[in-house]
Amino acid sequence: MHGSGLGYQAPSRDTMHSANSPSVRMPRPMIVIVLAHAISDLACHPGGASLGTDRLFLAPRGRVMSGSFRFPSPVAFRRSLHRLVLTACGFIAVSTLHAQESVFDTVATRETSVPDGFTVVGVGDVIMGRAVTVEADHELEQVLGILRGGDVTFANFEGSLIDFTTFNGFAQAEYGGAYHVAPPEVADDLRNMGIDFVNLANNHIMDWGLEGMRETHRHLERAGVVHAGTGESLGLARGPAYLETVAGRVALVGIASSCTALSRAGPPTPKVPGRPGVNALRLSRTTLVTETMLTNLREVLDALPGPEDEDSEEDEGSDESDESEGLEESEEDEEPEEGDDEDDDPDDSLRFMGQSFKAGDVPAFTYEGNEDDVAGILRSVREGKQLSDFLILTQHAHEPGNWSRQPADYLPTLVRSAIDEGADMFIGHGPHQLRGIEIYEGRPIFYSLGNFIFHDNLTPVPYAMFERYDVDPREGTEGDVNAAMGEGFNNQPNFESVITASRFEGGRVSEIRLYPIELRQENRLANRGVPRLAPPETADRILERLQELSAPFGTDIEIEDHVGVIRPEG
Repeated sequence: MHGSGLGYQAPSRDTMHSANSPSVRMPRPMIVIVLAHAISDLACHPGGASLGTDRLFLAPRGRVMSGSFRFPSPVAFRRSLHRLVLTACGFIAVSTLHAQESVFDTVATRETSVPDGFTVVGVGDVIMGRAVTVEADHELEQVLGILRGGDVTFANFEGSLIDFTTFNGFAQAEYGGAYHVAPPEVADDLRNMGIDFVNLANNHIMDWGLEGMRETHRHLERAGVVHAGTGESLGLARGPAYLETVAGRVALVGIASSCTALSRAGPPTPKVPGRPGVNALRLSRTTLVTETMLTNLREVLDALPGPEDEDSEEDEGSDESDESEGLEESEEDEEPEEGDDEDDDPDDSLRFMGQSFKAGDVPAFTYEGNEDDVAGILRSVREGKQLSDFLILTQHAHEPGNWSRQPADYLPTLVRSAIDEGADMFIGHGPHQLRGIEIYEGRPIFYSLGNFIFHDNLTPVPYAMFERYDVDPREGTEGDVNAAMGEGFNNQPNFESVITASRFEGGRVSEIRLYPIELRQENRLANRGVPRLAPPETADRILERLQELSAPFGTDIEIEDHVGVIRPEG
C-alpha cells in the first residue's frame, strides 16, 4: 500500500440495505407504546387545551393509528418534560441498537467496502531479465512515482525467478514461445517499483518446470509481493490471493486462457494428488467461414484418403488395425456441446485437420469456455469478494492472436459475469499491445494493457532457442538469439502502452487516468524495453488509438494535457 492511509469507513445506507445485505426490522411496538403513554400523560394533565383533532403515530409495520388528542398547556409541558426526554433517549438507544444489528453480516455479502478515493494502479506485461530500479534515471523515476501513488498496484509478471547456482530444474521441452527468466533480485525490484500484486497465470510461468514455478513463488513471497494464478493444485491456483492494506483487504483471482497444456493445474481425487500449475481456462475455437469456403473445405476433405477408402471386409486378425481406426475417429470427432440441436443442418459445419469450421456471414473466430472452468472461476470470484473489501480479476489472453487489437468474443461475457458475482475491476494482458476499455456497472474493464517492461535480452538461453532461431551455439551468442527473437515484436504498438490509475467513490469507479508510456524501442538491445512517460506527440497518438479501440464499448476518453481521462456517467 502506497497511498495515504485511510481508516475504516462506516457502511453507507445503500450498503446496509442492499439486496445482498441482511435486513433487521426495528422493534417499533415498544417505542410506540412508550411514546404514546408519555404523550397521553401530557394530554390528560389538568389545564390541557383540547384541539379537537387526531393524534398520529406509527404503529407496528408502519400502520397509522389515530385517537383523540389534547395539546398540553405550557405548565403541563414543563412539568412532564423530563419524561419526554427519557422517552427520547430510549428511542435513540433502541434505534442505535437497530443500526448495529442491521450491519451484522449473516449471508457473506459481496459489497465493495473500500474508502472513497481508493485507487488501483494497473500495468500490463512485465518481462524482465534484470533489475532496473537500482540505476533508474529521471525518466523511469517519473513512471515509478505513478506506481507508488496507488493504494494497490498490479502487474502481470511473465517469467520465472531462478538462482541457477542452486537450481535443480531444467528448461522444459514444452514452453511458452521463449524461456523467460530473471535473477532473484528482480522480486525485490518489483517491490521497489511499488508493485504489490502480480499474476503468474500465463504461458511462461512453467518454462522452467514445476521447480521454476516453486522458486518463483519463494522469491516473490520473500520480497513481499503477493501472487495469484498458480499453485500446488487447481484449488490453490484458482483460489483468490489476498493483500492486506490500510484501506482494506484486496483479493486477486488470476486466469490464463493462453498457456501450455502441460502447465494446467488439476484437482485431486481420493487416490491421486492434485497437479500443480496454472489456473487455466480451456477454450474451444470454431472458425467461421462463408458458405463457399465451407464447400471448398468439404471438397478437400472428401478428396483426402480416409478409413472409408480402405477394404471394408472384416479381418478377424486385424484387432490392431481396428484399434488404430478407433483412435483416429476419437481424435477427429468432437462430442456435441450441451444445448446443440441434433436437428442442425449437418452441412453447416465440419471438422478438418483437427479444427472446427462452421458457416457464418464473415470469416472470424468464435470461442466457448469450458463450462467447469467458467463455473470454478466465477465461484472463486464470489468467494474472494465475500472475504475481502475489493476484488481484481485478471486474465492472460492472446486470443484470437497477438496480432488482434480486439478481445476474443467470449471474454466480454465472462468478465461481465464475474462483475455480477462481485469483481470490482478486470485487467487483461497477453497480446503485448493495447486493447479497448469498457465500463460495466461502474467497474472498469481493461481488455489489455500491453507491455510495461519488455526486456528481450534474457539470459541464460536454452539450446531449444538456439535451434529455433537457427543459431549455432558453438559460434553464435545469446545476444544473437535474443536479437532474432525480438524481430517478431519490432512493432510500435509493442513498445507503447499506458499506466492506469482507477479511483473509486461509493464502490464505483469515479475517474480513470491513463498515463501514456513508451519503452524506448530505439535503444540498443542491452537497455531497451524500460518505460518512460511518452512525449506529448507520442502520448496523444497512443491515447487516440485507445479512443478508437474503446469506442465500440461506449467508452469516452478525454485527452487533457496529454493524459487520458475517463469519467463514467452516474
